[in-house]
Amino acid sequence: MRAVVVEQWGGPEVLVEREVARPEPGLNEVLVRVHAAGVNPVDFKTRASGALIEWGEVPAVGWDVSGTVEAVGPGVGMFRPGDEVYGMPLFPRQAGAYAEYVVAPARHLAPKPANLTHVQAAALPLAALTAWQALVDTARVRAGERVLVHAAAGGVGHLAVQIAKARGAYVIGTASAGKHDLLRQLGADEVIDYRTVRFEDAVADVDVVLDGLGGQNAERSLKVLRPGGRLITLPGPDDVPADVPEHVRAAWMLVEPDHLGLREIAALAERGALTPVVETVVPLAEAAKAHEIGEQGRTTGKIVLSVA
Repeated sequence: MRAVVVEQWGGPEVLVEREVARPEPGLNEVLVRVHAAGVNPVDFKTRASGALIEWGEVPAVGWDVSGTVEAVGPGVGMFRPGDEVYGMPLFPRQAGAYAEYVVAPARHLAPKPANLTHVQAAALPLAALTAWQALVDTARVRAGERVLVHAAAGGVGHLAVQIAKARGAYVIGTASAGKHDLLRQLGADEVIDYRTVRFEDAVADVDVVLDGLGGQNAERSLKVLRPGGRLITLPGPDDVPADVPEHVRAAWMLVEPDHLGLREIAALAERGALTPVVETVVPLAEAAKAHEIGEQGRTTGKIVLSVA
C-alpha cells in the first residue's frame, strides 16, 4: 500500500510516499481503507523532531482518518466490512493515518456522520475530540455560561465555538478581523480582533477559557475569569500559569481516543449543530505541501489529505 513516512526528522520535505506492507487487524482491531486523512499541528511537531510519541519501526505520520472498514479482527462485534467509520486511533502512539490503510482498535473509531463526506469527517476527530474533552469532560460547560475560545477560527477553535454553543453557552472568540463573519456564522455571540484589542480589556466575567496558544496568553486569560472559572490550556503542561488564583482552576489537557465522544460529535454533526470547515484538500502524495501550508499558521479550519 501507499503510505507517507518520515525517513529523517526535519521540514516538510522529509515526508515521502513509499510502498509499505499493508497491516493486518489483530484482536479487537479493524482494518480501515482510508478515504481521507486530517492534518493537525501535532503532525508538524512529530515530523520535525520525532518528539511526543512512541514511533513504530517505520515512522508514519497522522491520526485523523475517515474511511471504510475493510476487515475486522477476532473479537470485533460493532463493525463489519463496508461500514463507514472515522476516528483518531492510537494517539499519542503512532497510527500512520497518511496511508491507504490503517489498523485501529475498534473502540478508537465510530460510525462516520452520515451527512458528511469522508473529507469533512476526516477533519473532525483530533480537533473535535480536543474541543469536546476540554469543554464537556474537563470544564463541564453548562447552559448560560460564558466561554472564551482563543484562536477561534483554527482547527480546534472553530469546532469549540460550535460545541460550546450547542451546550447553550454564550461564546466569545478571538480571531483576526477577516474571520469574524465566519465565526458569527458558526455561532459566536461576540468576536474580538486580537490584533487591535487586548482581549482582557474587552471581556470579563468568563466561566471557561479554552486556550490553544499558551504562554503569556494563558496568564492573561486568568484575568478575565470570574470566581469558579476554569482555564483549559492545550499546548503543553508548561503553559499552565505558575500562579493561579485560588478562586479559579487551570489545567492542561491532552486529547485521547474516545469512542463515545466520537458518537456525540457525530450526533451534533448529523443534526446540523457542528460543521467542520475544510479550507484545503491536498492529495496524499502532496502531504509535504499540506504541511507547508499548515505551518504558516493562517489556516481557517482544517487541511485534509485525499487518499482514496
